[in-house]
Amino acid sequence: MENAAVDLSTYVRTPLTNAHIARLREIGEVVTFAPNETMVAFGAPNEAFFYILDGEAAAWDEVTGTRYGNATLGPTQFTGEMSFLSGGTAQLTNRAITPLTAIRVPRAAMLQAMADIPEMSDILITVFAARRRRLIESGQAGLTLIGAEADRAVRRIEAFAAQNRIPYRAHAIGSPEALAMAERCGVAEDRASVVLGERTVVADPTPRILARHFGLDQAVEQGADFDVVIVGAGPAGLAAGVYAGAEGLRALVIDELAVGGQAATSSRIENYMGFPTGISGADLCARGEIQALKFGTRFAVPRRVTGVERAETGFNLTLDDGVAITARGIVVATGVQYRRLPIDRLEEFEGAGLSYAATELEARHVQGRAAVVIGGGNSAGQAAMFLSRRAARVHLVVRGASLAASMSDYLIERIRKNDAITVHFNSEITALHGAETLEAVTLHGPDGDRRLPAAGLFVMVGAAPNTGWLAGLVDLDAKGFVLTDASHATSCPGIFAVGDVRATSVKRVASAVGEGSVVISKVWNHVAAANASLP
Repeated sequence: MENAAVDLSTYVRTPLTNAHIARLREIGEVVTFAPNETMVAFGAPNEAFFYILDGEAAAWDEVTGTRYGNATLGPTQFTGEMSFLSGGTAQLTNRAITPLTAIRVPRAAMLQAMADIPEMSDILITVFAARRRRLIESGQAGLTLIGAEADRAVRRIEAFAAQNRIPYRAHAIGSPEALAMAERCGVAEDRASVVLGERTVVADPTPRILARHFGLDQAVEQGADFDVVIVGAGPAGLAAGVYAGAEGLRALVIDELAVGGQAATSSRIENYMGFPTGISGADLCARGEIQALKFGTRFAVPRRVTGVERAETGFNLTLDDGVAITARGIVVATGVQYRRLPIDRLEEFEGAGLSYAATELEARHVQGRAAVVIGGGNSAGQAAMFLSRRAARVHLVVRGASLAASMSDYLIERIRKNDAITVHFNSEITALHGAETLEAVTLHGPDGDRRLPAAGLFVMVGAAPNTGWLAGLVDLDAKGFVLTDASHATSCPGIFAVGDVRATSVKRVASAVGEGSVVISKVWNHVAAANASLP
């Protein structure tokens, strides 16, 4: 995208009132910067908020050494984007262009002021969210990936960045952009690489390493104590996080992959009230995250709960990196995951052509080629429709004789009218083919076996609950779903379950949001009783 299209118009003059500015002066200090002096550095902790009184600053691209578009920050404007709220590292370098005077407010004091003054919070959050969206759309970010199309580790980083809304740019090996990057940063021209800024090349990249660089895994410390820990950041967990924060509970939301859960992989949700033209699952969940952060709820991603034990004051939870935390109550919102099929080489191609979600990222990798979707439910139908906009051909593989049993009528009709989608009934995939990445699959149908070219295979069949970490604390049904009463309480006092992980749940986004919202009143009562019993 050219710079003219990257004009960060969200750096507009914002209507902070005189009362807002007076509060900033009370909790901050006036500082000055010389021309070319850095105010906020890409990759550095978000330690302060700057409100500009005089002079001009600009957002800077650390990779190219140039400005983002032609936009500047001037008097009455301020620094920051969503990472300021979440506690991650700064995603933009802001540098003074002229002599500059600003009010510097420490992050903790600024967050408290935002909690105290909702009108100011609304202004700041609107601008922060718009800046993050513009950064993602611009393709000009500090995180640069080279060779995602050829290297599994880099593709895994690309998926993690996309899932967690980390702005990044991607270049193919041998492209002019990749060659220029290799020359500037000293990376091999023919090697896949993960580059941060202009000077840092990440060796042996993993999602956890990337999360550490961006501050995502610093949200929870050893011995931290919470009123409620919400395990799972899908719609149910996000709703619980929003309402917990709004009710003044010290809340932590944990997810092992990304905010949004399985719902975030939905390309389009059309039956959620209030969005008549539909909304992507990622956008819906991103809005929920912003709301939760606004109310002070904390997030820890990518983190996984590996153990839970009863304690005198509630529960002790152990995370996958060994960190131990405590909580008065727990909300289980871990949802479900698509089942792995018993096909040879399945794990080998995961992340190298085989996916359990169909997002914009996966769609780019099947551009102009063939894709195969396995499943007969709404998720599979939505994926087939979405991929048909990019792929030359989409094969929808269904074990049954029709779609009517598990797919909404509107989707069935759209698939029937879509010339780019071929539906294979009474069929299954029996083999996968390819060297480093998936190239083809074997389809077994009523007429025998046939080989289909496939740049991507999307598995969306069955649903297994994520409940192994509960270690027998709560009662489960025969399929592993959590049994609850009408108030979503489990057999273990203080542990509640909401969303798809709960037995007899409706398996709809709206239902999950409703359950996550309602359960907090019961959690609040439990926490209040637990706190009252403390010496």
